[in-house]
Amino acid sequence: MDKKKQARLVVLLVAALIVVDQVVKILVKTNMQIGEDIPLIGEWCRLHFIENEGFAFGMSMGGATGKVVLTLVRLVASAVIVWLLVRMVKGGTRSSLVVSLALIFAGAVGNLVDSCFYGLIFNESYYSVATLFPADGGYAPLLQGKVVDMFYFPLFEFDWPTWVPLVGGNHFEFFNAIFNVADSAITIGIVWLMIDQFFIAPKYKKSEGNK
Repeated sequence: MDKKKQARLVVLLVAALIVVDQVVKILVKTNMQIGEDIPLIGEWCRLHFIENEGFAFGMSMGGATGKVVLTLVRLVASAVIVWLLVRMVKGGTRSSLVVSLALIFAGAVGNLVDSCFYGLIFNESYYSVATLFPADGGYAPLLQGKVVDMFYFPLFEFDWPTWVPLVGGNHFEFFNAIFNVADSAITIGIVWLMIDQFFIAPKYKKSEGNK
């Protein structure tokens, strides 16, 4: 693929993913309350609205200061990825590697929008549906917003028998992570990157060496 087509592909892919991610998040935020659950396909495919305070899986980072630091780190990381993408496209890097990085970048920016601006443009979603651009202002200052998550696929669950060591009597739920479009883009991008490095890159280097 030539450089211009590759650049257009990256821009379109990133823009489309960010738009879809934000549309879904805004629809959820303005139509659901925190903890609300809407079945999509039976009980194993649902919309379940939560907000992520910081890192993945709901971990936080030292209150408001930690939240600002985390958002700034994400901003710097996103800027580094942009720089890498520009260099790759200009350098004629193979499309599989460029696309994997573009997916990661799109996901990072999607969640970064929440962290930077959602505190300013939404009020809280507890006990009522949030309003976009509320008259009384948002729920948090700049850089301290929460990331909106909603996709929940508990494919199956069961209680461990009491005789099983360590986990006996505990409830087990397969794939209990709750995520968003941006998270999916990052995950797919990382998996794609690993496939590229372990399977595509060696073949590419071999073919280049035979020329």
